[in-house]
Amino acid sequence: MKLQLPPGIFKAYLFDCDGTIVDSMPLHYIAWSKALAEQQCEFGEDRFYDWGGVSVAEVIQRLNKQQGLNMSVEEVSNRKEHFYIENLAQLKAIPEVLEVIEENFGRVPFAVVSGSTRESVTASLATLNLLDRFETLVCAGEYQKGKPDPEAFLLAANKLGVAPESCLVFEDADMGIQAAAAAGMASVKIAQTRQKSRQSSR
Repeated sequence: MKLQLPPGIFKAYLFDCDGTIVDSMPLHYIAWSKALAEQQCEFGEDRFYDWGGVSVAEVIQRLNKQQGLNMSVEEVSNRKEHFYIENLAQLKAIPEVLEVIEENFGRVPFAVVSGSTRESVTASLATLNLLDRFETLVCAGEYQKGKPDPEAFLLAANKLGVAPESCLVFEDADMGIQAAAAAGMASVKIAQTRQKSRQSSR
């Protein structure tokens, strides 16, 4: 399925990573489940997808607050990344987004804007031989306010030297689409793999 891009001339493409470039959300959920089981913390799959785009640290802080826990953000984050990287051999690209990347690489600059850590994003892109396609990465811990705040997208545009209104955002999460709109950027919504499988099973 070919993506329908909005009309207009765009001088930069900004991509979310997980669930947008790479079909990594199921692998991330497995990693979260393993890391949180060690802490006797529950994290349902629906909630995981509802929180798409939220940084790793923010997820842990929210779970601590909701479940009256005192998990170490650094410890749980490191364990979660460890379990994710363990499963990277299973990672695949999202075909319709990969097509956009291959067709437009070298024509417009690309950036990744992610709520995941730089280690996770770099490992995912390197696994699929895509890391060299992106001029800059903006990852968790490199901005103050996560999506739906526009800060991360604005930071990426600034790093590329492109005005926000000339950027096109590719996102699978509602919070990411909201962040793009708040930044004054056009966006393309990528259907989540989970949504696609539900629709095809109907």
